Amino acid sequence: MRTFVRPKIVVSKCIEFDHCRWNGLMISSELVQMLKPHADFQPVCPEVEIGLGIPRDPIRIVAIKGRSRLVQPATDRDVSEDMLEFAKTFLDSVSVVDGFILKDRSPSCGIYNVKVFPSKEKSAPLGKGAGFFGGVVLKRFKDLPIEDEGRLTNFRIREHFLTKLYTFTSFRDVKAKGKMRDLVQFHVENKHLLMAYNQKELRLMGRIVANLDKRALGDVLADYESHLHLAFAKAPRFTSNINVLMHGLGYFSKELSAREKSYFLDTLERYRIGKVPLSVPIGVLRSWIVRFENEYLGQQTFFEPYPVELMEITDSGKGRKLRG
Repeated sequence: MRTFVRPKIVVSKCIEFDHCRWNGLMISSELVQMLKPHADFQPVCPEVEIGLGIPRDPIRIVAIKGRSRLVQPATDRDVSEDMLEFAKTFLDSVSVVDGFILKDRSPSCGIYNVKVFPSKEKSAPLGKGAGFFGGVVLKRFKDLPIEDEGRLTNFRIREHFLTKLYTFTSFRDVKAKGKMRDLVQFHVENKHLLMAYNQKELRLMGRIVANLDKRALGDVLADYESHLHLAFAKAPRFTSNINVLMHGLGYFSKELSAREKSYFLDTLERYRIGKVPLSVPIGVLRSWIVRFENEYLGQQTFFEPYPVELMEITDSGKGRKLRG
């Protein structure tokens, strides 16, 4: 089993950390519960931080003369500037962050599905967008894994988020060590994972690691990181993952029985049509890696991209569209 560097995650405080929703409730998230032993969280509630209190009258985003404003209809208070200033101050203070889990549909923390209204009065929404705090996060940390707790109940979105989170965290550790050999080892261990995500970027990153121009390590790391972000901008296609899985099968084809091969191919088909998550066929291959003591595949992060304790096959079907 791999040893994982603990990611540092900024999370909306109302998700499993405090009863600080506008109505005094706390939001349940199975993933956040599961992550607590494996990550370091920095909880934040922007609405409480700007003095709105618990409980509080709800706030909403209103389009006023073409500009989005964050208002509290019951008090006629506009907290737009307060929220933007807090977002800047708080995010400036975060020295290390590997990812974000924010509250779905929140006018402060939401990142995708926040309703925008035409007025402070009761009315149908004009559309949807990001909340005030969430929008600043998206602009400032656009390359990092950022999701809301609602979409993370979908297993494909969750797999991509966790894979990206732990890969970027591992690279942060490589940068901290500041040794070329650690970058080389990182690239070797992530070869199959990068093959699944983006083969073009894999080839470019291989050239960067080769460093034929003998550039300074700092420049090499910066260049490599920019391409790592590009490689993980989108989740891999089913076909790309299947190609890597079939490649893995090739290492054991002579040792396996016909029934074992058939079972694995059936599992791949179930994955292809969306009946099981990627972790299921990976689990089968990992058992063969252990059984046949294949050291090369054993070091490949593709087969254990994040702690096995986080591999959960439940799926709400929510948020099917991946946003990278």
